[in-house]
Amino acid sequence: MGVRGPSAADRRVAEIGVLAVMVLWAANFIVVKSAVAQLPPVGFTFLRFTLASATLFVLLRWREGSIGLPRRDLIAILALGAVGFGAYQILWTTGLTTVPAGDSALLIAATPVLVALLSVVARSDVLTPLKLAGVVVSFIGVVVVVASGEAITLAGAVCWAIYTSFGAPFVRRHSPLRATAWATVAGTVVLAPLGLLQLASLDHVPLGFDVVGAILYSGMLAAGVSNVIVLNGVKVVGPTRTAALQFLVPALAVLLAFLFLQEPIRPGQVIGGAIILGGVLITRRDIVRYRPTVLTRLP
Repeated sequence: MGVRGPSAADRRVAEIGVLAVMVLWAANFIVVKSAVAQLPPVGFTFLRFTLASATLFVLLRWREGSIGLPRRDLIAILALGAVGFGAYQILWTTGLTTVPAGDSALLIAATPVLVALLSVVARSDVLTPLKLAGVVVSFIGVVVVVASGEAITLAGAVCWAIYTSFGAPFVRRHSPLRATAWATVAGTVVLAPLGLLQLASLDHVPLGFDVVGAILYSGMLAAGVSNVIVLNGVKVVGPTRTAALQFLVPALAVLLAFLFLQEPIRPGQVIGGAIILGGVLITRRDIVRYRPTVLTRLP
């Protein structure tokens, strides 16, 4: 028996939620860029993901009454979390220490291209011609916005794309909150050895208002609640369309970096930002309802 697809209202709500997350994630580039100037990158990330894990499990227990996962899915979700949160965060925050916050947004912007391809391999989404056209147009905009990037940042994009693409079947069997909570724990475990080592190397851990605020923002909002909303988007509208909305992040990040970090806005960033928006609009015109795969029909 097939699975009834989400309603139009469900899709609109899911997309609005993902759009709000894009603003939070764009601001997170500025927050993290400022924080890693005072704390080592992986040490800071370990602190915020520890907070994120605790927040998610409290929410999970409160909303759903239990925190467990079936054994058949536990290992897979933990493995995806280790890649999508652990390895990704190590690569991204380390790269962010050497590149401008606006340019680092290439990490998020490059992801949908990889997601679109990996989702076909994972059989978690259908790549229609119009959806592909939107992704290609947006990626052209990304190239214009950020003319250069570091290999470490692009490697992080691959990690997040793997998590988004291959995680889709699991968030259709479990709630986004439950899947995110366990994936975040796995990421925190991966971050722990290097993060604790970096923190131990400090003479003292600076915990002023700005650093504590950055940990709270990045841990509770950007790494916690936001990922639940994004996984809900993956569940309702599919991984490719959800990832396509992430093309908005670099343009927003460039603007916020200019306002708060005084990073200059290059002409190419303005032109590329307009192209990115055009690609997102093309992708949104694809009204073909997501068709569940064999994996999503399992009990």
